[in-house]
Amino acid sequence: MSTTITELLARRKPGHALEQPFYTDADIYRTDMETIFYRDWLFAIPACELEKPGAYVTHQVGAYGVVIVRGADNVIRAFHNSCRHRGSVICNKAKGVSPKLVCPYHQWTYELDGRLLWAREMGPDFDASKHGLKPVHCRELAGLVYICLADTAPDFDTFADLARPYLEVHDLANAKVAHSTSIVENGNWKLVWENNRECYHCGGNHPGLCRSFTDDPTVTGIEEGVSPPHLQQHFDRLEAKGYPSQFRMSDDMQYRLARMPLLPGAQSFTMDLKPGVTRFLGRVRDEAAGTLLKYHYPTTWNHFLQDHSIVFRVTPLSPTTTEVTTKWLVNKDAVEGVDYDLNRLTEVWIATNDEDRRVVEDNQHGINSPAYEPGPYSPIHETGVMGFVNWYCNTMSNRLTTLRMAAE
Repeated sequence: MSTTITELLARRKPGHALEQPFYTDADIYRTDMETIFYRDWLFAIPACELEKPGAYVTHQVGAYGVVIVRGADNVIRAFHNSCRHRGSVICNKAKGVSPKLVCPYHQWTYELDGRLLWAREMGPDFDASKHGLKPVHCRELAGLVYICLADTAPDFDTFADLARPYLEVHDLANAKVAHSTSIVENGNWKLVWENNRECYHCGGNHPGLCRSFTDDPTVTGIEEGVSPPHLQQHFDRLEAKGYPSQFRMSDDMQYRLARMPLLPGAQSFTMDLKPGVTRFLGRVRDEAAGTLLKYHYPTTWNHFLQDHSIVFRVTPLSPTTTEVTTKWLVNKDAVEGVDYDLNRLTEVWIATNDEDRRVVEDNQHGINSPAYEPGPYSPIHETGVMGFVNWYCNTMSNRLTTLRMAAE
């Protein structure tokens, strides 16, 4: 790359898409990982996936393999998935249940809290207490598990204190995963997010979603301030019922929460607009409650409805490939075939995800052309995209400046 990322950031034209290298260049991708994904809090899994002590899942973020496990004390912890002996992967399955974590190479055995319990024939001077698994910062927030790969994690409590009351009414601790999908989109992770942050494209690309979800830019946009009267009335009505709903966004735009209305008559993301699950998840009881929209850059957006919840996770794989994982959460006592039909529950977002995959891949393909030139965003429909791009550029600029100053 002949032009550095610092130079590209400095000459960025406000209100316009980013230049081609931000979506294609291997050096910028590596900088994205090192500067954002290896330093920020990342959504990993819903806590209900770890149903009992010994349950674990593995997750790969760039170069880092992580195992997330529920301990004997019921606390969820995360560790680097690398044995302290010779570095072998300890858990080589996507998920499982085990009373201990045992390295398959030489059977070094770890307690669920990361302590090394047993290592065969290591000599009289070997100190097991110095060879426990390396921890990864891990926090559970109202049924959602976040991890951070940095040596020193940034503040999490400010976000958690804001989000907790919004999430608690959805009772995710009493959820189960009804269905999970992971798709690879052949596009840069920023294109995945930019597509998500606007509904300018929805009418022409999402026929199923548009039966229930509005393309009103005051709903899909990002700006905080005085809410339009119809939204403020919606917030006030639901807040009076005890369902936190008011639009809230962090000063740096990294996260946002707001309980937004669906289209009139729509109660859930189903083709017939009726609840997808008859045994509801959580305490929201209002047919017009809509969906609690929550996002937290760089890894997750979510929909929390009165009947079920949907969590999404974004994981970059390369400069031009991104994994998007979607999980549908329902009441843990809901019975498939009795309380919900799985196809009916999932069909809208399975179709929407695939439609978004095509949109992102077409976007990436066009950006790859030498003729690509960044165009202007719509000031009406794409304020959310501008917000994301501003967050990304400001975050990169500030952190790269800090790193440069520390090196001088």
